[in-house]
Amino acid sequence: MPSIAKPLRPILLLLSLTAAAIPAAGETITSKSFSYFSVGGRTAAELDDELNRRGPQMKNSGSRHPGATKIRFGGSVSYVRRGDKCYVGDARVTVSTNIILPRWKYRRSASKSLGLVWDTLYSDIKRHEERHAEIARQHARDLEQELKALRPGRTCDQLQAQVDKITAAAVEAHDKDQARFDRVEAANFNERMLRLLTYRLERSK
Repeated sequence: MPSIAKPLRPILLLLSLTAAAIPAAGETITSKSFSYFSVGGRTAAELDDELNRRGPQMKNSGSRHPGATKIRFGGSVSYVRRGDKCYVGDARVTVSTNIILPRWKYRRSASKSLGLVWDTLYSDIKRHEERHAEIARQHARDLEQELKALRPGRTCDQLQAQVDKITAAAVEAHDKDQARFDRVEAANFNERMLRLLTYRLERSK
């Protein structure tokens, strides 16, 4: 039974805050890495300015953000001829995420109050970007299962066309989920930060 393996088209996404693991058998291959950019500033206003000037830049808008997540999907699908039909032999979707976070170079010398503000903000940025990465991983797992469950086609080219169609739809659904998450987070940003700051302040007493 001859088989043909074809790569999925790689997709690179850059997601932002708006306001490698070795897999077990059968698991989608995922990897996660972190990178950092340095910010200065001795006051809250200066920190805000530094984040706006030095944060990752979004290609679609040109604006900068305090954190971002680069996401790349890839993988391959193999096809097997059995009789007069073509089947998916195996499908493997990969996703790699690189989370970009700020690093404040004056954190150790900061006042207690400003340090509290920074720690709260940084934790929220990191949580937000980690969630972007998890959304991508979930979509990769779903896509892999959908590809493996494809019904056979009369030809492998026909099946490849189905794979391309499903992959494009999965990427579109992924993008919408990421955008929806950003909208919700942006709408709740001020309320969330106030709640987190109050909680940390009470714990520090």
